[in-house]
Amino acid sequence: MSTRWRMQSFVALLVLCLPIFAQRDPVLPQINLPHAYYYREMYLPQLTTGPSSAAWLPDSRSLVYSMAGSLWRQKLDSNEAEQLTAGPGYDYQPDCASGGRWVVYASYSRDAIELWALDLASKETRQLTSGGAVNVEPRFSPDGRRIAYVSTAYNGHFHIFAGDFSDGALTNVQRLTGETRSDVPRYYYSRFDHEISPAWSPDGSELMFVSNRGRIYGTGGFWRMKAQPGAEAHEIHYEETTWKARPDFSPDGKRIVYASYLGQQWHQLWVMPSQGGDAFPIAYNNKKTPLVDAGFDMTNPRWSPDGRRIAFISNQCANTCLMIEEIPGGTITAVHPYDRRYQKPMGSISISVFGRDGRPTPARISVTGEDGHAYAPSNAWMHADDSFVRSERPFEAHYFHANGSALLDVPAGETTLEVMKGLRYGFARRMVRVEANRRTDISIRLSSVEIPAAAESHWVSGDVHVHMNYGGAYRNTPKNLVAQAAAEDLSIVENLIVNKEGRVPDMAYFPTYDGGRRDAASTDSTLLVHGQEFHTSYWGHLGLLNLTRNFLLPGYAGYPGTAAASLFPANAEVADMAHEQQAVVGYVHPYDSVPDPANDSSLTHELPVDVALGKVDYIEVVGFSDHKSTADVWYRLLNLGFRLPAAAGTDAMANFASLRGPVGLNRVYAEVPRGPLDIIAWLNSLKHGHTFATNGPLLAFVMDGLTPGEDLKLPAGESKVKFRAWMHSIVPVDHLELVCNGKVARVLPLSGDREHADIEDTLPLARGGWCLLRAWSDNSENPVLDIYPYATTSPIYVRVADSSPRASEDAAYFVAWIERLKENARASSDWNTEAEKTTVLDLLERARSVYANLLK
Repeated sequence: MSTRWRMQSFVALLVLCLPIFAQRDPVLPQINLPHAYYYREMYLPQLTTGPSSAAWLPDSRSLVYSMAGSLWRQKLDSNEAEQLTAGPGYDYQPDCASGGRWVVYASYSRDAIELWALDLASKETRQLTSGGAVNVEPRFSPDGRRIAYVSTAYNGHFHIFAGDFSDGALTNVQRLTGETRSDVPRYYYSRFDHEISPAWSPDGSELMFVSNRGRIYGTGGFWRMKAQPGAEAHEIHYEETTWKARPDFSPDGKRIVYASYLGQQWHQLWVMPSQGGDAFPIAYNNKKTPLVDAGFDMTNPRWSPDGRRIAFISNQCANTCLMIEEIPGGTITAVHPYDRRYQKPMGSISISVFGRDGRPTPARISVTGEDGHAYAPSNAWMHADDSFVRSERPFEAHYFHANGSALLDVPAGETTLEVMKGLRYGFARRMVRVEANRRTDISIRLSSVEIPAAAESHWVSGDVHVHMNYGGAYRNTPKNLVAQAAAEDLSIVENLIVNKEGRVPDMAYFPTYDGGRRDAASTDSTLLVHGQEFHTSYWGHLGLLNLTRNFLLPGYAGYPGTAAASLFPANAEVADMAHEQQAVVGYVHPYDSVPDPANDSSLTHELPVDVALGKVDYIEVVGFSDHKSTADVWYRLLNLGFRLPAAAGTDAMANFASLRGPVGLNRVYAEVPRGPLDIIAWLNSLKHGHTFATNGPLLAFVMDGLTPGEDLKLPAGESKVKFRAWMHSIVPVDHLELVCNGKVARVLPLSGDREHADIEDTLPLARGGWCLLRAWSDNSENPVLDIYPYATTSPIYVRVADSSPRASEDAAYFVAWIERLKENARASSDWNTEAEKTTVLDLLERARSVYANLLK
């Protein structure tokens, strides 16, 4: 999850600067909204191998729907699906005109989403919008003469537009909703109100839409207005929504069907009067299926023209699937596209992946066809990267996980395969020629390396920051999350359960332990453990690993306009409550830029307070933040004598189709005794700093026979200390460095391919402090799906007799930091009691005193 430091200004700077250095640029950067990872997944169309949205044809017996980036047509009584579009972009969100000839849809290509029209009679397509905006959710008016849609064409914000449609052309386009800057203190949403998900009333005179006007949290309530520019709108119903409500009128105009998670963790279908009023569920999702536990999502509802059925998308089938509910009656059946009729000649490819031992092994696979599109097996989860380098590819990278083998259809022609399995295995890239109507078999064998370790120990990887389910397209389960981790060669997964607005996905899994500390889906090679992310954006987010008794509630503080608006409890109190349950506590995704206490009056992040008070067990040096900025703060704390181990967490929303990921993108390796996986031993090693954190390079660092987390004791004066620095990387790195007391002590040579190093030498040390090994690159490097490759060991702590290192400048930095925290805490009017305020101010002062004493 994002912290208060994830600011729009940083994103804007990133967009401006990255192309200069061939860096990763966010997907659809023209959208001027915060927290892209939420709206991109929950609102914008994403590539899935199963259906993602559907629209009825006028006969109420046939559907047009989006699947695998194309549009398809299928009759309800048939298993045959006819492909209607096949590029050049990815096609989504169809809507059918009442006359049955035209389909309007959104197509993603060339860094934009534009609207297109498909003539069902001729199969010809025509582009309706241009200009490079993001245009989504097109809906024909009942007479087929107008199209309403959502666009970012005005200031990069989501607003509703409408235009006249005739014979495959869209004219007289006008913005129907205004641009209003809200005074409410939003965090996850823009200061500017949005309007999304338009739906026409049956008579074509009005539009229903969702807007967050006057609301702090969620995407807003349900509004109606005349379908005219500048018309007054009024809210008819409010409940918290997060992008997926997508209301649709019944043909008689009396009712509205929409998706909501009201009172539960998963979306189901609800119906309310079209003028507003009480809603009730019309399709339930609380049953257990053979593929998922109780609870799954039902979204994107569309009422059939005859009013007898509702089509919707569900993730109950271990993928996404198209379902039909009879109204009245409630019988639900699936639409199965078993027989797919493609537009282009197709072949198939069978991929087998083997490890060093010659056995099949799970892996991550990316397949790109002759047409530049991504392909995957029909039952696989397609995942998309959140950024990419435009000079390398036309679209962001897509991938899926496979348990050793995969069979899929691809267009005839040149096909590109990329296969990887975590960081210890090599990255394989192959070009394959696929013939039409034939199967091509390919085998890939991945080499692997072992990280140097003591004879009685080995390195075990873990991702301390994963969210199994977080409102994404898919319905994840512990068994599937373990499979995802296995494909990424990740041994330990910490699923941090946390709220998303007013719900808490995965709460049903806390705690569900087998024998006390691991999920029953764990295997001998992969452990899944459920923890918590304490979600106070004001003080900074905490990872709480290995809670043994209960989930900490309310789960956050400092949420304006809620019962948790008070800044109490501060993170120090949260850490105490977690430690009472034997938990391991760390700060997650800390900084996207280095905090400046002298000039940033909004500074509220509590990390230095809790480090001074001994509350913090680890920090995500490598995570969903800028690794070098986080390291800058970390080094200052180390300089003052605090011991703070390095960890890594991806913040992967593992059920997203578009995510910062995959699981294990950022991982921490801990050195533990050889033997069966043991979460307690691994966490103990993490707490003691026997770790390195990475998104690519593997590291080993030894000084005078000691490894990270240990103490090196030296006599007075200068000593020449022997060291070994080892690195192996799946991508080239630009820098391999020994860092001591915050400064580069030695630049180390790399191999010719810049992917290896094994150096033994001596380093002169004359004063105490700490040393670590780090590797990093200036720019991004495929296939590391992060801003740049980065790895660091935890420190080896150095003690030199008659030498006590001083870092007065760093102490003054944190004194100024905490003064900012005190200033902002005093100014808050959200305290429930004076006692709460006094408690927090007292702990801030105690921490300030620790740093003040270090100035002496």
